Amino acid sequence: MSVPASSAPHTPPHTPVLLAEVLAALAPVPGAVIVDATFGAGGYSRAFLDAGATVHAFDRDPDAIAAGRAWPEGRATPPRLTLHPRRFSEMVAALAEVGVMQVDGIAMDIGVSSMQLDQPARGFAFSALGPLDMRMSQQGATAADFCNTAEEAAIADVLYAYAEERQSRRIARAIVAARPLATTGDLAAVVRKALGHHPGQPKDPATRTFQAIRIHVNGELDELRAALAAAEQVLRPGGRLAVVSFHSLEDRIVKQFLREASGGTPATSRHRPNVGAGAPPLFAGVGKAVRASAVEVAANPRARSAILRAATRTAAPACQRSAA
Repeated sequence: MSVPASSAPHTPPHTPVLLAEVLAALAPVPGAVIVDATFGAGGYSRAFLDAGATVHAFDRDPDAIAAGRAWPEGRATPPRLTLHPRRFSEMVAALAEVGVMQVDGIAMDIGVSSMQLDQPARGFAFSALGPLDMRMSQQGATAADFCNTAEEAAIADVLYAYAEERQSRRIARAIVAARPLATTGDLAAVVRKALGHHPGQPKDPATRTFQAIRIHVNGELDELRAALAAAEQVLRPGGRLAVVSFHSLEDRIVKQFLREASGGTPATSRHRPNVGAGAPPLFAGVGKAVRASAVEVAANPRARSAILRAATRTAAPACQRSAA
């Protein structure tokens, strides 16, 4: 997530959250190969390029990729910026296709980007009226499709699983009763009515519902799990991983992955089937979670919930699994 920055030529229009902390965690140097797993407006990529690194950037949003194609580093010989219009869970296969088997660092900025949130036509936010879309890739079923066709129980399950919404059944019942829903305003109004929203409340009750449906539509948590497993495979010994998440569900997945991969607990994930008691740790140097400073939060309120977790890859062989 990000805030407006300079509009100088080929400078990204946004500055990503925890930029200085991510740079400190990855320590890019000239000649390093870094993966920006969530390109967005390119804030991390710009910083890595400025440090002299070569960058492989992933994004499933065609708008982000189209903007990145204007960057001169992609036209250098050899290119210092390679854009991959793919999910970051596919990084193992995508990198292999261009002859890259190992990288020096990987940065992930999880969740919806500021650019997506700030474009009403993308339908991610209820702050401005737009179609009920929420698709990062701009392909496949929309949030409206889900709200208008899913069973009431399935909607309730999504709201509870992906937003820990205690009133999930009441909201799901209201959504089904109000069908068809076409806009972000339609969905927000249904949730507010179901929960008895009053103007001036500190948090709009529709926030959790929008989060849950967006995560479901984009398969975000499964993508994160698969991307962490992919990072384990492509990071060289000594390579560094930095993951910025924005809510407890994401952070819980990252924290558990690093705990297991560093030998803190036996593996319980299908993505890491061969790690157990006595297995050599795959990551080391797992420090405490890092949060945005008060200065950064004051400049960008969206940074308030940001959490950075970082670790260094050991020389232990990666788990054997089928990779995307």
